[in-house]
Amino acid sequence: MHSAAPQLVVGAIIVDDLEQPTKVFAARRTSPAALAGLWEFPGGKTEEGETPEAALVREIHEELGATVSIGPEVPHTSGAWPISEKYEMRLYFAAVADGELASGDSHDEVRWMAPGDLGSVDWLPSDAGAIETIQEHLSTWIA
Repeated sequence: MHSAAPQLVVGAIIVDDLEQPTKVFAARRTSPAALAGLWEFPGGKTEEGETPEAALVREIHEELGATVSIGPEVPHTSGAWPISEKYEMRLYFAAVADGELASGDSHDEVRWMAPGDLGSVDWLPSDAGAIETIQEHLSTWIA
């Protein structure tokens, strides 16, 4: 039996400024129960025929009410970040282009964090694996 390719999930590492980022946006999940209370880079599943970038713009607008512009991708060594057998994730830097980020139904708390503070909250396992790489990207970018 041939297993289907993992479904692509996209996540936005929202920064205050794509030119000179100084802080990163994190959101705490309310559901499902197994993931409630864990922090994530907001995003969601891509739909049929949708580019990762388009999916991310749509998901952030649905979840947080703002329109983002998509910046560079944070690649995993294998291309996408593995989540499970069913899902893999691609992460992109993003910044708010229009509107304000507000926690909707999916999140009970949102906060802006300095890159060095990203290790201070409990991330979803899939996002936690990317923190170090993200911090490296930001440190070379900000410097």
